[in-house]
Amino acid sequence: MGRWATLTLALLFAAVLTVRYVDTASSQDGWTPLFDGKNIDQWDGDGSATFKIEDGAIVAVDKKDTKPTASSYLISKKPYKDFMLRAEFWVSNDANSGIFIRCNPKQIGAKTCYEFNIFDTRPDPTYGTGAIVYIAEVNPMPKAGGKWSTMDITVKGRQLTLVFDGQKTVDVRNGLWDEGHIALQFGTGTVKFRKVDIKPL
Repeated sequence: MGRWATLTLALLFAAVLTVRYVDTASSQDGWTPLFDGKNIDQWDGDGSATFKIEDGAIVAVDKKDTKPTASSYLISKKPYKDFMLRAEFWVSNDANSGIFIRCNPKQIGAKTCYEFNIFDTRPDPTYGTGAIVYIAEVNPMPKAGGKWSTMDITVKGRQLTLVFDGQKTVDVRNGLWDEGHIALQFGTGTVKFRKVDIKPL
């Protein structure tokens, strides 16, 4: 075997070891992708729209209900109890969206789940972007419109926290719901989710 062939094999072996190390480290940190820009296998639609992937992000199209207040939901196939959730999303300035947790998939709403809100133009801004509707107010309210933003949600027992674009906006205790599904809201305006990861606690 020539010198260059030996060197090539050595480099390939090192690359394999590196990949194995990265994969092992990734699996050990406890995070699991619910959406990675490639498929929506971990989710079910609510039947009110068609969900598709465009440029690595989930969008809702062909909504059956065209009323301004109508929303469509993409619902996790599994229920979750205590967890950390990371989501990256883009919304237009006029968008109404949010992440609902601990939901009954047949009854999704701010009075039946915890709604971590994304709604810059909500008439009552105390429960606008960065709040949990009817549970935890936000002041001052951050803005999500026109840019990619992140939500880091942690729920453990009664403790609920939200970090929005690096700023903690919610840290509250509430025991209305202790387990359920996750739902991504596609309401008014343009709403895109491009990454959702979960880490059970």
